[in-house]
Amino acid sequence: MLEALNYTTKTSEEILDELAVSPKSGLSFREALKRQKEFGKNEITAKGLRWYNIFSRQFKSSFIYLLFGAAFLSFVLGQKIDSLMILIFIAINTSLGFYQEYRSEKTLKLLKKYAVSYAKVLRDGREDTVRKEELAPGDIIILETGDKIPADARLIETTEFAVDETILTGESVPILKTDKPIKKMAKEPYEAKNIIFAGTTVVGGMAKAVVLDIGGRTAIGSIAHLAGEVRHQSDFEKNINKFSQFILRLVLVTVFLVFVANIFIKGEQANLITLAIFSIALAVGVIPEALPLVATFSLSRGALHLAKNKVVVRRLSAIEDLGGIEILCADKTGTLTKNILTVDDFAPYSQKELLLYANLAGHFLKKNIDSFDAALKDALSKDEKQLADEYKIIQHIPFNPALRRNAALVLHGKRYELVVRGAAEVILKLCPAVLGKEKKEILEWIKKQGEEGKRVMAIARKKMAMENLEKFENKPETFIKELEFAGAVSFVDPIKPTTKAALQQAKELGIAVKILTGDSREVAGSVARQVGLIGSPGEVLTGDKFDEMDAREQHLATERYSVFARVSPEQKYKIIKLLQEKYAVGFLGEGINDAPALKIAGVSLVVQSASDVARESSDIVLLEKDLKVIIDGVREGRGIFENTIKYIKTTLASNFGNFFAVAGVSLFINYLPMLPLQILLLNLLSDFPMVAISTDTIDRRDINKPKKYNVKDLILTCLLLGVVSTIFDFIFFGIFVRFSPAVLQTNWFIGSNITEMLLVFLIRSKGFFAKAPMPSLPLLALSVLSILITIILPYTDFGQKIFQFTAPKAEHIALIFIVVGAYLALSEGVKIYYYRNNGA
Repeated sequence: MLEALNYTTKTSEEILDELAVSPKSGLSFREALKRQKEFGKNEITAKGLRWYNIFSRQFKSSFIYLLFGAAFLSFVLGQKIDSLMILIFIAINTSLGFYQEYRSEKTLKLLKKYAVSYAKVLRDGREDTVRKEELAPGDIIILETGDKIPADARLIETTEFAVDETILTGESVPILKTDKPIKKMAKEPYEAKNIIFAGTTVVGGMAKAVVLDIGGRTAIGSIAHLAGEVRHQSDFEKNINKFSQFILRLVLVTVFLVFVANIFIKGEQANLITLAIFSIALAVGVIPEALPLVATFSLSRGALHLAKNKVVVRRLSAIEDLGGIEILCADKTGTLTKNILTVDDFAPYSQKELLLYANLAGHFLKKNIDSFDAALKDALSKDEKQLADEYKIIQHIPFNPALRRNAALVLHGKRYELVVRGAAEVILKLCPAVLGKEKKEILEWIKKQGEEGKRVMAIARKKMAMENLEKFENKPETFIKELEFAGAVSFVDPIKPTTKAALQQAKELGIAVKILTGDSREVAGSVARQVGLIGSPGEVLTGDKFDEMDAREQHLATERYSVFARVSPEQKYKIIKLLQEKYAVGFLGEGINDAPALKIAGVSLVVQSASDVARESSDIVLLEKDLKVIIDGVREGRGIFENTIKYIKTTLASNFGNFFAVAGVSLFINYLPMLPLQILLLNLLSDFPMVAISTDTIDRRDINKPKKYNVKDLILTCLLLGVVSTIFDFIFFGIFVRFSPAVLQTNWFIGSNITEMLLVFLIRSKGFFAKAPMPSLPLLALSVLSILITIILPYTDFGQKIFQFTAPKAEHIALIFIVVGAYLALSEGVKIYYYRNNGA
């Protein structure tokens, strides 16, 4: 429990005595300096993401380590060109990833302007302004509308003081605070009506408060500490590492067996050095080393696209993680709703008159007004505003938290009126004339509004005689009775126009949306019912009920319920953690209280106005808080996933087929079926067009489900298509083995690259390739370029001298294309059969 909550039941005098501070003079500068040295600065130390942190992050991949190993071995064995090519791939990939993520971090630094900088404080008997970092426990701070609260503090004087605690508790409406002790010690921040918390905002009134906790001991600090303990690893990183390890083990075992088998079969005729270089080339040839580069190109392109839609990506792989989201958890306020109160309905009385009196009793003439007064003012028509201007406010009686009402004495012409507004049950008790059927109807209306999650304000009035004005000025409370009921107004935080459509799109994409909010059960339930998340407002689980459950019940509850209300930071964290055990989870938050849940979620999203702590825990920052933006991001992520999978399937199917065929053939002939440098060139020519796969068009049918790396599907697809590839590689061997070694090596090289370049156009779709969307121009152009280079290079002096090719005959080229055609026809048939029988 927060230390500050221990002070909720104590009086102001007791607290000031305990902290040894005078309410009139505050701390002395000397004492404040002494306490600063003792307790430290009022700041939360967060690890800034330096450029070298971002740079080092680009190397945290098993594929990268594997490529470094291959480059090193190639260099040691004298294959310097091969080594250089691999290092170029790594350099391009690292540079792209670093550039994109570093640029995102620079963008986010501009958002630091939202941080608190200064605080007004009482020192040595006079008001002074100090940097918020210089505050110390015991300092008396002075607050007014618009201020951000710089530390956790206990209120000692208040005047209609209201605070927006959405960022901490999730409560969507301003909380009226008091300087009086409460009867029962608060256990959660939202119960602490006399405590204010760092990072929250003053939305009405004025107050003095004594600082209790600073820096890491504040509510923000404790949550930041919890968030810092969680190490985040994305789903993309986990799956790509598993996939890398599988490929590595398979390749190393196979290469070792090929090496040993060659020695065993060929005996003394085997050239160990040549065989070692050949084995390394085989290993490098089968590894999809362009995977990090293809993924980074795709992700960078996605990041640029999202940036145009006001989405800043801090971690590139988070875009692909978006595509895998199965459950999206979000706060209600500002995500589903506008987070702006508006007047919604009226009790059965004159709307025009009711609005007029509701405004007269408020602060509509002031610049800085709370959300209720702002809503009432906006509801006035032009004529009603002109009428309100004809009234003069003689005396304003501040809101009394204990009595739950406020009042104003107004003058219109020569007529004085007392206008009172407040909680409906309080105002009705002051209106004895409201009886019977009329009272029943009003109470039923108020109950209905409450069930719908709306706030209700009742208004009453009373004519005042001029002879009573002096008495009223001295004892206004004595006149607040025997009132005439004017009516009641309900307020609502409207649903965003895009919410229902976004939720429907989420459903179509297979995403379950869950609401985790600090707001009340009634408000959360009402909003969720309106947008179609639940059938009735009762289908809501509160944080305290969740805590009462055992572990098994909590697991079931996280899946069963779509709305969780009055949840604490720890409860949010636990709900996300339980969901993460079975599902890929995205979480949208903005408050300080969201930081731990953001840190553990597979994809963490925040809005630009989020707290610093929340932003530092996030992967993606939304410059516009809208569910639709997230759903568009999910589509982007799924498109990137699909294109990356195209590369993996194409490359592995072709590479493995070629790998097993070349490795197998090497056992039966006394020369290498393909030279090491030819294998590496084949790898390069087949990989560089694949970079353009990030630009390829997507079949809409392929993005209607959450996307994950299904290793089983990948292995089966690559195995089936790899077997087809191996069969046709042996056909190439059978056709050209009767010629010289150079003819076999050259023609097999040409056939291998053409088959891989054309295979990608089959794998682009799970159905018949001709019915798939047109491929992107870059992919088409680079594939054609690669095929042309493959055919032309053996005719050049460069190709013949460096790579030891021989110029192929025209009939051999024609034969290659006939075999390639048969290969593509069989591959298409196998692909369609596989997907039809595996529910694709």
